[in-house]
Amino acid sequence: MEHTLRTTALSREQRLVMASTASGFSLENMDIMFLSFALTPIITELHISSGAAGLIGSITNVGMLVGGALFGLLGDRYGRVKTFSHTILIFAIATALMAFANNLYLIYALRFLAGIGAGGEYGVGIALIAESFDHHQIGRMTSVAAIGGQVGAIIAALAAWWILPLWGWHALFLLGVLPVALTFFVRRHLKESEAFLTARAAAQAKHERVGFGELFKTKALAGQTLGLMVMTIVQIAGYFGLMNWLPVIVQKQQGLSVSGSALWMIATIFGMCLGMVVFGNILDAIGPRWAFGTFLTASALIVYAITLAHSSAVLVVIGAVVGFCSNGMFGGYGAVISQLYPARIRSTANNVIMNVGRAIGGFSSVVIGLLMDHYTLTVTMGFLSALYLVSLVTMLSLPGLRELSARARA
Repeated sequence: MEHTLRTTALSREQRLVMASTASGFSLENMDIMFLSFALTPIITELHISSGAAGLIGSITNVGMLVGGALFGLLGDRYGRVKTFSHTILIFAIATALMAFANNLYLIYALRFLAGIGAGGEYGVGIALIAESFDHHQIGRMTSVAAIGGQVGAIIAALAAWWILPLWGWHALFLLGVLPVALTFFVRRHLKESEAFLTARAAAQAKHERVGFGELFKTKALAGQTLGLMVMTIVQIAGYFGLMNWLPVIVQKQQGLSVSGSALWMIATIFGMCLGMVVFGNILDAIGPRWAFGTFLTASALIVYAITLAHSSAVLVVIGAVVGFCSNGMFGGYGAVISQLYPARIRSTANNVIMNVGRAIGGFSSVVIGLLMDHYTLTVTMGFLSALYLVSLVTMLSLPGLRELSARARA
């Protein structure tokens, strides 16, 4: 890696990078979860159909793809810190303005804008982490940042529990102003990494401009980019599919009801966070092939454990295990992408690959809903299991991951 820091204790700059990125991911996920909690009262107040309400989330995902592509390029051309702060400001303003939205079309516009900011933030933040730590630390650090997103989910749940019954969904989105303070913190305290400054100077000297074509400029590179896109599509599809539908599946198929259970949410988020910690350590210690291979195989197997849930207590345990396996991998994608692509294209690669996964994988909730309507639980779980196996085969076929694993064990 271009910039290595091999100290045991984190330096001041490293601590600032981790605090700002983890906080940014936390606030981003808080924003996304606000919509989940507010969707039912929005439907009731505006008298819209379930399909129209579902489109709100889809439009957010499209905004993420657009924002990821745009701000990924800006982050590689003009700087991580400046771009990161702009993305935070955009989704903060868009979220806060939701408090004043009184019709569906304005909600669509604001969620698209919020998606642009949230989608742009990911790759720029991951690039900051990758350029501030040694390659033997990146897996752990990106996983810590990803845990920040789960903290945001907890904050959103607590805020919704307190605010919705008293003041309604409009007031909930007013909390979107909180990230504005983070914007000022980032701009005041963070500085560009040496890796980025060196890469930009070299590109300017050669009159090179960053573009999407760099992700596909050779056959091998195109195969790597497309393979990583397949893996992120499966990651997001599995997450949304299992997390959105697991309580409903068990309730429908086996008569158990845990929807809205605080214990269910706490157990699942705890499992996710623990999985991220374990995955990050495995990734740094022995490389991505073993880390992804273990977690993808476990995810393919664990989905069948849902059929074994015959009590709410068992379901809570299974929820934690599913969260551990299926979402423990999330932080690893940024770590791997950051090491496979050079600094001059790093934020673009992270944003494009991850947001393609979000845009396509996010439709898994619809697919699983259709499968549940027409097929058995076994078929539905078989579909999810097959997705993880597809990702496993894809991962094993990527030479770049084999090289990263060899370097980790060296």
